[in-house]
This record gives sequence, C-alpha cells and structure tokens, in this order.
Amino acid sequence: MTAELVRGQNHPLSRHRVEIRVSAGTPVLAGAALGDDGGRLADPGSLAHPGEPRVPGLEVPVAAAARHAFEVDLDAVPAVVHRIGIVLALPQGGPTRFGAVAAPYVAVAAPDGAELAGYTLTGLDAESAVIAVELYRRQGAWKVRAVGQGYADGLPALLADHGLSVRDAADLAARAHAAGGAVPGPAPATAVPTGAAAGAAPPAAGSPYSTPSAAPGGAPAPAPASSDTPTPLATPVVPRTPVPGPVPPPPPADPAPGPDPEGPPTISYAHPRRDRTTEPPQPAPQAPPAQPGEAPRPVAGDATGWSMDERLYNQVWGMFEDLARSVSAYRSAADFAESRLERELDAALADPRSRLGGSGDGARESARARRDELVSQARAVLDRDLAQLKAEVEVVEPALPAAFAGWANPVWHAHRIPAEAPLALRLGDLHLPECPELRIPMLVRFPMERGLWIDNGRTGSEAAMMADTAPLRRAAMDMAVAHAVRLLAVHPAGRFSVHVIDAAGAGASSLAPLVRAGVLAAPPAAGSAGVTETLARLTRRVDLVQMAVRAGAPEDLPPDLDTAEQLLVVHDFPHGFDDRAVTQLRYLADEGPAVGVHLLMVADRDEASAYGPLLDPLWRSLMRLSPVPDDHLADPWVGHAWTFEASFPPPGSRVLDQALERIAEARRGRGI
Repeated sequence: MTAELVRGQNHPLSRHRVEIRVSAGTPVLAGAALGDDGGRLADPGSLAHPGEPRVPGLEVPVAAAARHAFEVDLDAVPAVVHRIGIVLALPQGGPTRFGAVAAPYVAVAAPDGAELAGYTLTGLDAESAVIAVELYRRQGAWKVRAVGQGYADGLPALLADHGLSVRDAADLAARAHAAGGAVPGPAPATAVPTGAAAGAAPPAAGSPYSTPSAAPGGAPAPAPASSDTPTPLATPVVPRTPVPGPVPPPPPADPAPGPDPEGPPTISYAHPRRDRTTEPPQPAPQAPPAQPGEAPRPVAGDATGWSMDERLYNQVWGMFEDLARSVSAYRSAADFAESRLERELDAALADPRSRLGGSGDGARESARARRDELVSQARAVLDRDLAQLKAEVEVVEPALPAAFAGWANPVWHAHRIPAEAPLALRLGDLHLPECPELRIPMLVRFPMERGLWIDNGRTGSEAAMMADTAPLRRAAMDMAVAHAVRLLAVHPAGRFSVHVIDAAGAGASSLAPLVRAGVLAAPPAAGSAGVTETLARLTRRVDLVQMAVRAGAPEDLPPDLDTAEQLLVVHDFPHGFDDRAVTQLRYLADEGPAVGVHLLMVADRDEASAYGPLLDPLWRSLMRLSPVPDDHLADPWVGHAWTFEASFPPPGSRVLDQALERIAEARRGRGI
C-alpha cells in the first residue's frame, strides 16, 4: 500500500534500491542534492544535474521532461552523505512558477514497480525550484520525507541555501539549465489567482538565498497542536475563478508560526494522490453564459481534477477560501472605519474650538456618517459575494458524492457500496457569524492522518455549557456512530473493521444499530478485561505491520492478522483504563494511522484530569470535534474563528439504517 505523505511527514524505506518517479504538468529538470547531516552540500560536485548526471549511487535524467524515472542505490551512496534531496526546477522557456501548472507528484517505488511512498506538491505559487522529497539516514536506516521547500528565485537560491557560495550556486545552476535544455514556445499564461484575492500580489515565497517558501497557503507546515482552540486549514489544490468582490490585503509575507503546543489542531484539505500517469485532468464543465450585468452562473465541478469527485473536492475548498477572504475584506473595512472614526473624534475633542458651540457636534456627526457609509459599502460588497457563494452551494451540494454529502442529501437513497476508497470524508459544516446560513462542508482527507476526538464535556463551548449532560453525551455518541457508518458505507466491503470499547456500557443505545446490523468486528468490549483485550489485539497489529514494513516482507504477516483498515471507537475514556491501557491508547493514536489503525474517541477531557499533563500529547494528537456548535476551527489565511456543526441524520430518517443494511449485504456477498 502506498504511503500518501503530506508536507513534513516521513516514511521508512524497506528497500535500499529504489526508483524515483516524477510526474509534472510541464517539463521540469530533475536533480539530486547529496548533503551532510544538516543537508548542506560539500561542493558543486554534490549535485547531480543534467550537465553532470552521475554521482555515487544514482544517475539523474539529462533533459527536461514532464515525467522522469531514475534509480537510487542507497548502499552505494557514500557514508558521508546523510540526505539526498530530490530537486525539481522549471527550465527556461516554459512556465516561470510552479503555481501556474498542475501540482507535481513524486513517488519512491520498489524495483518491482510497487510505490512505497508518494507526495503531491500542492500549495506552490511563485517558486521555480523546489526540494520535493529527501531520502535520509536515521539510526542506520533510510527514510523518505515529504519536503516541498520551494524558492521563488530558483535553483541558485536553493543551492545557496544548502551551503554553496552565491557565485558557485549561480554557476552550477546555469550549467544545469544549459545542459537540461529549454522548453520551446512561449510561456503559458499565468494561472488565475485563487479565491477572492484575485488581483492581489502573492506574498514572496522565499528570500533570495536563505529563506524557503512557506507551507501551502502561506503557513508553515502544521505541527502537532492542542485540541482546544481554532484550527488553520491548508491551501486549495488548484486555482479557481474568484467570486467577484473587493481585493483584500494579501497574507503577510512572514506569517505567524503554525500551531503551537497550546494552539489549534490542523485540518488538511490536501487531497490524496490519484493516478495521473495515464491521462490528463478532466476539463471542468463550462457554466452557461451569463446575461449582461449578471454574475457568472455557478456549476458543480468547475475546479480542475482527474475525476468529478476531485473537481468537487477542489471546488468545496475554493468556496471555503472565497468566503474566508470576502469576510476578511469586510471585517478589514469595518475595522478601518471604526479606527478612523475614533481618530476623527479624538481630533475633534482635542480642538478647543470644536468643544464650544455646535461645530463639535457637527464634526462628530459627520465622522459617524462617514463611518456608516464605508461600512454600508463594504457590507454591500460582502452581500454580493455571499449571494454568489449561496448560489454555488445550491448547485454543488446536490452533486456531492456520498462521502462528501450531508445525511439529508438524496444521494444516500441510491447509494451502493463502492469499489474504491473515497478522496475524503465529511465531518460536518463550517460557517461564519456574518452569514450563518451559508454552510461550507468540512472534509477531511482519507486515509486519516490523525484520530478524532468527539468532546462530550460541558466546558468546551458556550453551547456545551448550556446543554444538559445526558443529552450532550448521547449526541456525542450518536455522532461517533454516524461517522463509523459513513466510513463503512463509502469504502469497499471488508476494507474496514470497526472495534468498540464501551467499558461501562453507557453507549449501548447509540451502538444498537451497529450491533443489530452485525458490522462490528466483535461485540462492544466492556469492563477492564474487554479494554485490555481489545487494546492488546490492536497494539499487536500495529507492531506486526510496522515490523513487516521495515523488513520489506508484508507477506510474512501471521495468517490470523486482520489486514483490513481498523477503526477503534472508544466511549467514555478513561473509564475502565488502567495505566497500561492508557499507554497503549496513546501508542495507537501516535503510531496507528501510518499502518491503518484509526482512533475515534468520545470523551470528556476533564474526566481524565487525574492523569495530569501525562495525557496532553494524546489530546493534542487528535482532531477535536463537538456535537454542539463550537467556533474552535480557523482558516489558514486570516484566522477567522469558524463555527463547526456536526452532521446528523434528519430526525425520523432511516438513512443510517438503510446504509447499514447495504453494508451488511455487501459484507455477506463477500463472505465477511
């Protein structure tokens, strides 16, 4: 199974002879930088490039092309080399920035052709050279890391940043470009800017010779974060036509660091890779022509993608960015109007002549009128943007596949168990206070890189504090069951096994549909003995799969091992957990996602307070959700606090029961 990496993620390599595959939307030069433990190049000979393609252990292509494949023999790499950075650069005569072309994809494959790890370089903009991935030594073993570190000033800046002098870097880059050749013909037009920021100059991607570009969306790569406060989100996969509206100020060139240990968790909208080696992306459908003076008519799937699902996925992301930037422009205008009013009032009060007679009153009234006029103009522009987005939601929502759709979407009535895994799963909706009725689907990429924590405590938000304890806990468990049903329904039969720990049996009523349908791997585990047995079984699975991956022998797994993806639903943690069980749960949360074991925990953090800071890493490693409205998520561009609302089946609906019936039928058809 290919490990789909995101920026900053690493993966162990089970082979020492591997093939590097590059697929890009335009011809690129491919090279390899051999660095020391700090990634620095010893001399110009440490770079394999089209002019000098051979270095010990590998040989890179000698010309620019849209696809490359070359072998790396890690056993032949000199002992002084600790990192091998795979470098991509745009040749002369072609596009001048990666943001104008489809996102490149780099894979590390075994000699037999099986891909070990892959990385799609989304979020690039002004960069013309990038370190895509790096192979590196760690404690005697080799790993691959997704880097995505780009440079707006091209290959000279990249080389200088990795230890070469400015002169050597410029000379070496010139030789590489001269040997690799140029792309014939004129450079293609620049891509349309993304979202409501069309027309705004993008921030610099990096300083000339030292600072790498920011992570997708202008924010640094996400770090493990707390589950208590707002969440920055990632960037769109492809550009899209902006909603008409004002141009907000561009994001700062040096944004604040990513989430700190007490900051928000990170949601990634970057989509998993799709097979892009055999066909180009499908063109987006064309909207019907608008009448003179009318806004463009929205159409479902108007983003670029290799399938309709991917186009819809990218379109949802674009809608999210458009709303974030439009509201940002409105809030900036309103804040400016208020600050100008304060300055004008202060000036009026500071002038003794204004305080006497009616001139002061007139100045104050004029200042307030100017404030009201500016806010009114900004609101009119926002309302125009909101109307366009509402129209887009109205055509996109009915077109969403089941994995992306709300439970009230009619697509669920005709849904059948698919043959392929989905791009992403819908967890709920997001909205802003300026327009609470405009909901943007919140999608999370699959395979999930982090577990989920559904907070059933009463201290997380104002809505939770006002809720009664029993209904809140029931809603949290119903939410977990709905997520489990969706997960099973949108994956091929047998792809997932679901385990439940309900030590006190308090979630029995919510779990009843799963039990009746017979879709659980085993009855819900109860008591401390059930907790111990379930955690031991899943911990053993993680250990065995990790050892098999490291040894490069997945066929040697025990025959009794369930090789399907695993979902563990834990209710009312830490009830029934001793210290050993807590340690095992933390292990599953940290190591499980990489080998197909995913955690969905329903818990109140306050109830685990007896463990003190011991469990802080566990809470931070999970994506916190709430069964009641909670504004704990944030976007990556301006940091709005978005209100999350969970997705529940409509009252009285049988949609969950129908989905479970189809899941059970499909499992019986496969003898599961």
